[in-house]
Amino acid sequence: MDPLAWLVDAYTAQIPLPGGQSLLLREVVGNVFGLASALGGMARRVWAWPVGIVGNLLLLSVFLASILDPAHELPSLLGQAGRQVMFIAVSVYGWVRWRQARSGGGQITPRWASGRARVGIVLAMLIGTVALTPLFRALGSFEPVWADAWTFVGSLLATYGMARGWTEFWLVWIAVDLVGVPLLISAGYYASAAMYVFYGLFTAVGFVVWARTQGAKPSVETLLPDPRVQDEGAAR
Repeated sequence: MDPLAWLVDAYTAQIPLPGGQSLLLREVVGNVFGLASALGGMARRVWAWPVGIVGNLLLLSVFLASILDPAHELPSLLGQAGRQVMFIAVSVYGWVRWRQARSGGGQITPRWASGRARVGIVLAMLIGTVALTPLFRALGSFEPVWADAWTFVGSLLATYGMARGWTEFWLVWIAVDLVGVPLLISAGYYASAAMYVFYGLFTAVGFVVWARTQGAKPSVETLLPDPRVQDEGAAR
């Protein structure tokens, strides 16, 4: 068997569905990697980041389907594709932060974001969506473009919040899922839409788990304490 031919066949393989529809195999596999990363994130495991990056690379090729393959029937979702690139960049940041804590025998400790950070998240979601909508529309993204922009900005903020250890990042994911599911269904990306539905339920559980963890005394001191505490100490 030619390894290169096998990889090409696996990359382009489709799973038939009733009604003449089909799913890209790499879309399903990419979402499975995303789910594994989410599970690792809830358990605060460092391996969640590299696993997530693999899924991001697979999904990047999925959402650029009509650009990479003009014969492909599904439209390109530039916001969904762009967020995979941003996922990778932010995931590298999160991977480094969590490895720093792990190398010192510690672990990221969930905490609530400051009031200023919460306001910043809300403003970034709104302003980012408004700013990117015309750009994505000009580039030919699928309508409604504002929904594509919303999921892009929200996904970036949620991943950054996870890297910082903010418990609120789970709530941002729920906001992303509420908009992302209808968008993906309308665009024909059924595997990703189904995973988003599951993610919505999973993120609610993750929020509860992290919130309860905050109330428990950590067994190991983290190397990455709340910077607000450090700032207060320096001011004194």
